[in-house]
Amino acid sequence: MSENLNPELPEINLSEDIVNEPIVEEIKEQSETTPETSLVKNPSLTKDEIIEKLKNLVIQPEVPTRAEVESLKQSFYKLRSVAIEAQKTEFIEAGNDVETFVPAPDPSEEVLKTFLNDIKEKRASQLATEEKIKEENYNKKLKIIESIKVITESSGDFNKLYKEFKDLQQQWNGITSIPQSKEKDLWKSYQIYTEKFYDLIKINNEFRDYDFKKNLELKTAICESVEKLVADTDAVSSFHQLQNFHQQWREIGPVSRELRDEIWTRFKNASTAINKSYQIHFESLKGREEENLAEKNAICETLKNIDYSTLTSFKEWDEKSKVVIDLQAKWKTIGFVPKKVNNQIFEEYRSLCDAFFEKKSEFFKGVRNEMDENLEKKRALTEQVKALKNSTDWKSTADRLITIQKEWKTIGPVPRKFSDAIWKEFVTACDYFFEQKKKNEHTHKNEELENLAAKKEIIGKIKALDESLGSSEALEHVRALADEWHKIGFVPFKEKDKIYKEFHQAVDAHYDRLKIDKTERRFESFKSNMKDNLSKLDNPKKAFYKERDHLMHQYNKVKSDLQTYENNMNFLSISSKGAGGLLKDVNNKIENLKSELDLLIKKIEAIDENLNELEK
Repeated sequence: MSENLNPELPEINLSEDIVNEPIVEEIKEQSETTPETSLVKNPSLTKDEIIEKLKNLVIQPEVPTRAEVESLKQSFYKLRSVAIEAQKTEFIEAGNDVETFVPAPDPSEEVLKTFLNDIKEKRASQLATEEKIKEENYNKKLKIIESIKVITESSGDFNKLYKEFKDLQQQWNGITSIPQSKEKDLWKSYQIYTEKFYDLIKINNEFRDYDFKKNLELKTAICESVEKLVADTDAVSSFHQLQNFHQQWREIGPVSRELRDEIWTRFKNASTAINKSYQIHFESLKGREEENLAEKNAICETLKNIDYSTLTSFKEWDEKSKVVIDLQAKWKTIGFVPKKVNNQIFEEYRSLCDAFFEKKSEFFKGVRNEMDENLEKKRALTEQVKALKNSTDWKSTADRLITIQKEWKTIGPVPRKFSDAIWKEFVTACDYFFEQKKKNEHTHKNEELENLAAKKEIIGKIKALDESLGSSEALEHVRALADEWHKIGFVPFKEKDKIYKEFHQAVDAHYDRLKIDKTERRFESFKSNMKDNLSKLDNPKKAFYKERDHLMHQYNKVKSDLQTYENNMNFLSISSKGAGGLLKDVNNKIENLKSELDLLIKKIEAIDENLNELEK
């Protein structure tokens, strides 16, 4: 029995019901109607831009995709529909009968139709060219078959005939696409004369056996690969890989007559098993269609429930965009739904996605306009600063520049590509003035020396505080003197650390005497540092926010550690050996963490009080 090398072998093993199963049509329908590009409808294009894009598609050498052309067409008629509705509204408002309304013709529509027709003709031309090439390939293969037939009937030199045959085989394999309707009969004819070449011509046994052996090795390797696919859980992938193996099988020559049935049966049995798995896979898909519909409805509900009023910044829009994109990715992983609702659910999903990205586009457009306005405002302030930078009216000019700097901070962001440049130009002009001002402040050093003397005087008052006072009264005096200390300005830099150390030694001496706990001292030290350092920086607000973020990070970490220790308490048994000491240790750690949390809360509240003062 000769091998049945039907190129449509994978379908031969399927029943007629499976070949004509409706799910196959649904797969095709969904693949054609749900391309990723269909979610974009060119919402921001004008009619002229759409026509210009179509014109470019006509000019380009390659044929555009149907999805791209259809998207532009739908966008045009969407704009056309809006224009007609506007005309109708105006017509009715003018007191006319709506039944007599006739929309005004749009000249651009004729241009659109012309380009659409050109693209259609271009596509038809391409298809005609492809069909012509297929017909030419078919005729070439007929000539190859005829040449092989001549060889099989020749009694010439074998070596020459064998070389001619191999050349013809190589030519055959190099020709790919032919009309599908003719492929089966053409392959049968080719196979008949190929086998006749090996079977009927009295060729050299060594060459024939060598070819048979190599062909058997190749076909055995294919059988092994296909048999591995039988165990693959991905039935669809296995089925498609099987088609490639069938194509390879057809391109390999015959094997010895006594092994042909055996090797073919092995290949056919493995193919049948894969086709059966493929059939079972698509039958199981039907049972999940309602579940898939529920999942897709849930995605649509999520898209419907987006609260656009809460999306007021780039960050919020970007975060919500990631959510929508994740939903789109999830949609693609969900299988088929009942065919009767397929188009309806997809149209709803697509319109919701389009609505989201249209709103996002509108927001970004509005923000870009606002940033352009902010840029003009900052440019105006920069020009003012540049005009003042050479002024020698130090006091009034400094006040004016500080006012301008505050106004600068109230202006929102500018386009990123101008942000660094405009800021550098602004701050350079400001810095120039204040550097010149600093050079002219001859009394600055004397003020620092006066501040140093005043701080030393306060340290003396703290040290001389009457120790007979009650705890509350003494603590009140110490804090009042400390507040007075913090109100004094800078001291000479080389004296800063020394005087600060003397101050805290004097304060700590009273704290020791009054037995103020460690937490309270740390808090007082924090407030002291905050007033002496953070509040006197050029940009204290930024420094306070940075310190607050740091404290919040510490707070969250300590809170997490506290929760962990409290949870661990539930696993300890007082009756366990050695548990008493461990419980005591854990309790001590919990109390320490609670004290640390209280201190962090006080620090954050102190930061907030200073920020509130800066906001006034």
